[in-house]
Amino acid sequence: MNDFRFSRLARRVANLSGRPATFLAASAAILLWALSGPFFGFSDTWQLIVNTSTTVITFLMVFIIQSTQNRDTTALQIKLDELIRATQGAHNALLSLEHLEDEELESYVKHYARLAEAARRKLRAGELDTDSPDVKDLGKR
Repeated sequence: MNDFRFSRLARRVANLSGRPATFLAASAAILLWALSGPFFGFSDTWQLIVNTSTTVITFLMVFIIQSTQNRDTTALQIKLDELIRATQGAHNALLSLEHLEDEELESYVKHYARLAEAARRKLRAGELDTDSPDVKDLGKR
């Protein structure tokens, strides 16, 4: 199965699985299984049916959900990158941060945490908290 067809299938399954009707159908199936217990004498086979089916469904849903989340995250990142790119004064160095090594990403986190704290101090002092720091300051992380 090629990537495009899998992505379409994953989106459809994820959309269907998140609907109230799907939840009700799954709840009804579990209820029917539980009510059938006395008929089957609560046997090991009766228990194995629900254990196996729920395990298989959960296993497959992990991949479906991960696929749709990866796609949504990628689309969101592209949109954020475009907003950064199109905003005058924004630092294009912040594009595609998700591809940086953890240490480099952490240095950006610390830099922006310092900027946020400085802005909060300004607000407490009754000053404006808006500005566009010079790109040269990014090197002093």
